[in-house]
Amino acid sequence: MKRQKPKRLIALGRAVRGTRLRLGISQEDLAHRCGLDRTYIGGVERGERNLGVLNLHKIADALGVSAADLLLQAGSKQ
Repeated sequence: MKRQKPKRLIALGRAVRGTRLRLGISQEDLAHRCGLDRTYIGGVERGERNLGVLNLHKIADALGVSAADLLLQAGSKQ
């Protein structure tokens, strides 16, 4: 039986993806900017990763936004 992805993780992933796309950068470029693997970024964007606070901040910093901004965007997309 396939495990369902939590809606909050999906919403956060959409916020990350939307911000990244608005900046016109690839997953690979974002991964390089924040020191994480591209497959990890892909998992975050698909709502498959329950990322920790430090990784959330790394991603937010690399996108030029605050972690709070990403969480607020995610909250508004539920």
